[in-house]
Amino acid sequence: APGSKRMLATFTRWGPHGAVQPFSDEDASIETLSHCSSFSDAMSVADEGGETGEETAQEDLQYKLNVFIDSAVDKSAKTRQGALDGLKAAMATRILYEFISDRRMTITDSIERCLKKGKGQEQCAAASLACLLCIQLGSGVESEEVFKTLKPIFKNILLDGAANIQTRQACATSLGLCTLVVEDDILDVYATMESFESLFMRSYVKEDGSRPSLNPQTTLLHTNALLSWALLLTICTGSQVKAVTRKHLPKLPRLLENDDVNMRIAAGETIALLFELARDMDPAFEYDDWEPLCDKLNSLATDCNKHRAKTDKRKQRSVFRDVLKAVEERDFQTETIRFSTERMTIDSWVRKRTYDAFREFVGSGMNYHLQANEFIRGVFELGPPVLVDTATLKSMKISRFERHLYNAAAFKARTKARNKFRDKRVDVGEF
Repeated sequence: APGSKRMLATFTRWGPHGAVQPFSDEDASIETLSHCSSFSDAMSVADEGGETGEETAQEDLQYKLNVFIDSAVDKSAKTRQGALDGLKAAMATRILYEFISDRRMTITDSIERCLKKGKGQEQCAAASLACLLCIQLGSGVESEEVFKTLKPIFKNILLDGAANIQTRQACATSLGLCTLVVEDDILDVYATMESFESLFMRSYVKEDGSRPSLNPQTTLLHTNALLSWALLLTICTGSQVKAVTRKHLPKLPRLLENDDVNMRIAAGETIALLFELARDMDPAFEYDDWEPLCDKLNSLATDCNKHRAKTDKRKQRSVFRDVLKAVEERDFQTETIRFSTERMTIDSWVRKRTYDAFREFVGSGMNYHLQANEFIRGVFELGPPVLVDTATLKSMKISRFERHLYNAAAFKARTKARNKFRDKRVDVGEF
């Protein structure tokens, strides 16, 4: 078969009984990954070669993905890192549900190994891949199996003060979105939120009025924990939102004084989110220190401090103008996201926090996921994927790859419907 020599080289790490050799810090050859460094080649073949070229491109893509999956348990740390990055890039920019579903536990095992035995960047890549895997699978039994394995590892790393700080930062972000996607027990959601609270509350001003002295990396960990906590707040019950508002709204404004611009912005957006949720439940909601808070927000929205970088000030002023409008005027700066023939409106802080969380992982592939990822479309209430006829697609002059996304979504929907029907059938002949 084409590429059999390359595939054979990939499997040399397997013993006679199929056991994977232990990890080693020694760098082995990464010839296997050199054949899989780009997905654009396959797409260009499809565009040039018509339907036959598209089929060839799909076969080539699946071959590359299989090599990545196998290489994720290689002895070489460099090879494992390349494999994880390759899988991340594929899952972020393509809908691969059918391919991934059959291999989810194999990928999960690789992620678990990399999180436990890898170091630094490899662990961060594994944490991000776990989140992308859940995004591909959506909410349901399949992603629950993945998260059941990885959740304890995420929490252990997150709360382990001796663990690599970059890995803890990555786990804080991934645990938040994985919980949003998978967790169906609200008590488990609250427990995860408490883990995040135990971190970002360390950035709160102390009872004596002094601010804790933290290094930039620890502040970034607390920032990620705060953003993940705010993300899970969007799915909390009304009673929990009230309890959170009473506990944290008096303390969050002091984070606006933090030296780190990202922490200030995260605190400002979380305050706007809390006000929005509280007012949704009680239109007459009032905050005792409303005027001092507005003064502080206005100061940040017009910040001209010379000791701060221009880019930081520009970013901060833009965000806090919106936060100030939210607190003062109950207003939100609406944003429209266009993708293919559709459009989506970001019209609330709840939706913005959710969109930003998904966008952080899928990046430029967000529009593809909005088009064809059933779970993400469900989150944003877009309904089933819109299937457009071939003539319309051609008239839109969109790429062959985008057309493939529509076809993949239709195939997935048909497969799900058939599986449900098969599960309900009774084979009378056996009786």
